[in-house]
Amino acid sequence: MRRAPWGAVLLALLALSGFAAYAVQPDEMLPDRALESRARALSRSLRCMVCQNQSIDDSEAPLARDLRILVRERLKQGDSDGQVLDYVTARYGEFVLLKPPLAWHTVLLWFTPLGLLMVGAVALAIAVCRRKGALEQLEPRLTPVEEAQLARLLRPSDGPGAKKPIP
Repeated sequence: MRRAPWGAVLLALLALSGFAAYAVQPDEMLPDRALESRARALSRSLRCMVCQNQSIDDSEAPLARDLRILVRERLKQGDSDGQVLDYVTARYGEFVLLKPPLAWHTVLLWFTPLGLLMVGAVALAIAVCRRKGALEQLEPRLTPVEEAQLARLLRPSDGPGAKKPIP
């Protein structure tokens, strides 16, 4: 009975492992392993224009298939990786690149996360300083008269209700 949950977990993992498979069909693959390897690397760096959150290597959209075939055709013609990327970028724009180049018009795209992180850190520091200051203001301060009364109350008394230490 203890093996049943582990069996279910193993079955679920096996079922989910199929999601990591690539969308590249066998008829798209090149017979030359070196060219196929380059094509796969390029396909992982190009965005599917339909899905927009996947590379063309992962997407099953018809346009992604067309782009994968286009990349392989350009490689068969002898284009370098840079030439293939330039060709696809000229045809579809820089949006097709999953990692756009750092340029004057993409500065905002590259540095917005860093800027937001810095703004968050400053806001957190200000909030911590304000809270620390507020806590210090809430901390009660005793006047000398109150300190004397407290000392008198905490001092063991020798009155009639006082407990005597047992020897």
